Amino acid sequence: MNRSLIDIVCCPDCGGILELREPLVEGDEIVSAQLVCTAELNKFPVIDGIPHFVPSGNYASSFGFQWNQYRKTQLDSHTGISTSRERLLGFTGLPPDDFLGKSVLDIGCGAGRFAEVALSLGARVVALDYSTAVDACRQNLGPHPLLDVVQGDIYRLPFRPGNFDLVYCLGVLQHTPDVRKAFMSLPRQVRLGGRLTVDVYPKLILNYIWPKYWLRPITKRMSHDRLFHLVCWMVKYLLPVSLRLGRIPLVGRKLRYAIPVANHEPDWPLTPEQVREWALLNTYDMLAPLHDHPQSAETLKRWFEEAGMGNVEVFRAGIYVGRAVKTRDSE
Repeated sequence: MNRSLIDIVCCPDCGGILELREPLVEGDEIVSAQLVCTAELNKFPVIDGIPHFVPSGNYASSFGFQWNQYRKTQLDSHTGISTSRERLLGFTGLPPDDFLGKSVLDIGCGAGRFAEVALSLGARVVALDYSTAVDACRQNLGPHPLLDVVQGDIYRLPFRPGNFDLVYCLGVLQHTPDVRKAFMSLPRQVRLGGRLTVDVYPKLILNYIWPKYWLRPITKRMSHDRLFHLVCWMVKYLLPVSLRLGRIPLVGRKLRYAIPVANHEPDWPLTPEQVREWALLNTYDMLAPLHDHPQSAETLKRWFEEAGMGNVEVFRAGIYVGRAVKTRDSE
């Protein structure tokens, strides 16, 4: 944790000032400490450089399991391809130079795939996740003078309003219990003139026949270890079937979705081992979440407008992407 983080964090319960107590400092980093709310006397520990504003066990625990199991899988620096960079730049609509010197909040950072890109472009990044994925992010990217990793709740963000030039939340909102409430917590973190980018799974009729939606009522109730063993079995026996279907000319890219394993061979130039690794990670990602709430493009656009955002754009890029500029303070 960098000392500068104290200037923007606050008590997630009352918004009060946090006082740094009992710090253990190594170099320029605070490795352990207590963050104490001067109003409510709430205490939040800093452990291994990460401030923790929530308990480790919560509805996002499956994501903590998967990102610690596959903490490097989706990092561009690990894959040798630029999928995360292309997604971040494409979804935000910003050129690389616009990240230099900017303050960025990465909500639902996972193992840090997008935070890695923003850091490489010169941004000052605060990466937050509700789960123990923060440990994977920290191992992958920290300690770093331009990075802070925080474990916190999207509904109770531990930051003073209006401190970030860019807030993005990618691959997260549909997995929260109340998607609208989760979205509405984000605009207040953006300073006037700053930008917000989110994405959500699309609400489509085809969702009703997609295997993940009729398997998940069973799989989301399984223990992480048991589900992981099931996913390993599925990938071993079903991925070869999906690969064969995916190679059929014209229709293969669609047919692969009939098999309940993630098959990214047609999407990016991955090696066979990477195809298998991504299949394990993303099949688990499909089947484990407790919540999965797709949204319509109209709903997403309305939320931006209600929150006081201008220049709203909502478009389809496989999933729905929404982005806007903060032109006035939200209610």
